[in-house]
Amino acid sequence: MQLDTNPLKNQYPIVVRIAGLSGIGVIIITFLSFPRFLAEAGLEQVDQIIIENIDIPQTQQIDNIPPPARPSIPVPTDDEDIADDLTLDDLDFDDFEAWDAPPQPTGPKVKFIPYDTPPKPLRRIKPLYPEIAQEAGIEGVVVVQAFIDKKGRVKETTILKGIPNTGLDEAAMEAIRKTRFSPAKQRERKVGVWISIPVNFKLK
Repeated sequence: MQLDTNPLKNQYPIVVRIAGLSGIGVIIITFLSFPRFLAEAGLEQVDQIIIENIDIPQTQQIDNIPPPARPSIPVPTDDEDIADDLTLDDLDFDDFEAWDAPPQPTGPKVKFIPYDTPPKPLRRIKPLYPEIAQEAGIEGVVVVQAFIDKKGRVKETTILKGIPNTGLDEAAMEAIRKTRFSPAKQRERKVGVWISIPVNFKLK
């Protein structure tokens, strides 16, 4: 029997084992070091991220405030059977009878008639100054609205602005009724018109 005297062949199993153990050690060291490398790389990447803080104003929600309650309006009454806290909302106006309309104002119905030339008094209007107004020292202007017909006669008068209870209104209308006018003209045609005439009362 011939013995194998080649030393490399005899040491081959040992070399293989050593190489295998070395490879396993390298793998273990690499495996252990790799998570730390990833952690450091992650930290470096995180350091490069800039976070910008944006102030967001807070919004305040306002609740809708209900309208105030309608106040009660007391209705004064002398009837003891009616409660003191009775208000207008508790009254039934359907049972009330229709109120009468106010009376129509009295006086002449003024109709506007256009004219080119207004009527003019043929003489100065001189009213009589009432004694009661003279004694009280009352002065002022009375505006009379008068209808002058096509012949220049005053047919109707009414007070537009007066001084009542002094006699001045009556004196002004009386003076205008006694005055003759030149009639108004519309395209050279005589027409009857309403005009406003101021009468001045002034003490001397």
